[in-house]
Amino acid sequence: MTMIQTKIKSMNIDEQYLSIAKLILDEGINKEDRTGTGTKSIFSAQVVHNMSEGFPLLTTKKMYWKGIVTELLWFLRGDTNIKYLVDNDCHIWDGDAYKSYKVWADDLSKTHMYLPYTKEQFIEKIKTDDEFAKKWGELGPVYGKQWRDWGGYFSNGHWNGQNNSTGLHIGGVDQIQNLIDSLKTNPDSRRLMVNAWNVGELDHMTLPPCHWAFELYTEETDLGKRRLSLKWHQRSVDLPLGLPFNIASYALLLEILAKEVNMIPGTLIGDLTNVHIYNDQIVGILEQLNANPYKYDYPNLVIGDNATWGNDFLVSDFQLIGYNSYPKIKIPLSN
Repeated sequence: MTMIQTKIKSMNIDEQYLSIAKLILDEGINKEDRTGTGTKSIFSAQVVHNMSEGFPLLTTKKMYWKGIVTELLWFLRGDTNIKYLVDNDCHIWDGDAYKSYKVWADDLSKTHMYLPYTKEQFIEKIKTDDEFAKKWGELGPVYGKQWRDWGGYFSNGHWNGQNNSTGLHIGGVDQIQNLIDSLKTNPDSRRLMVNAWNVGELDHMTLPPCHWAFELYTEETDLGKRRLSLKWHQRSVDLPLGLPFNIASYALLLEILAKEVNMIPGTLIGDLTNVHIYNDQIVGILEQLNANPYKYDYPNLVIGDNATWGNDFLVSDFQLIGYNSYPKIKIPLSN
């Protein structure tokens, strides 16, 4: 363990998070960004959590557990269309899909009698019209595609087999299945990793991956099982909204993988590059900084017996026991 990790380890995940937030506010550099909102940012930070200390869902503000589970299961399905998310009341990616539709709709309305849907109408249409959802709910070859079908495409030119598939599927690497197989057969491999940064497909993605890769490490224990640890790499980190979600999501992924390969969840590490707070999020972060990071204990995760890789995971398979927190803080999302 490095000296930096040793210092971080003395703090729980909430204190680490709040310390990074304070550092950004005190020393962050003002930068413009693609959304036009503006940010304060720092270069490089790290979070570390020992999974034996409980599930790392932030307690200094109330977190939306169902949304965290739903998005991860969406990735693991290999899905790239927001319909699954919308149907499960998870609206993280709504703005990205709507933005693509709005560009097309605004352009059409200049030459035709066409009134573009509002965002609310758009989401309702995704829910109720499968053909509309197939076309406008698609985000391109984002995380699920890269995790489950890297390089795969269809003979008719479509790259995504989840919703737009016709023709013969060609190629494709299932990185998650390969990872599970390797953990079972060669747990000391230094190639236990999954990469979502597919340079050849970035231009086809609605949004390039923010958390672009993760790696696994195993070690022997005195308990008769190996310990499994995970480090994820993230190029762009929206600290108020994204990072709490990412911490919990990768912790959940670590728990799922550990259960599947009969190992003990070990250490979770987030390696963060551009860590930022949008200017319109500062008020919310200041409110969160008033919270005591040690007021509440971390919850325990219970995974249902039927939640195995061979079955379709359900959101209800993943239950948190004993989650208590400060109230929800309303923080704007910049798309």
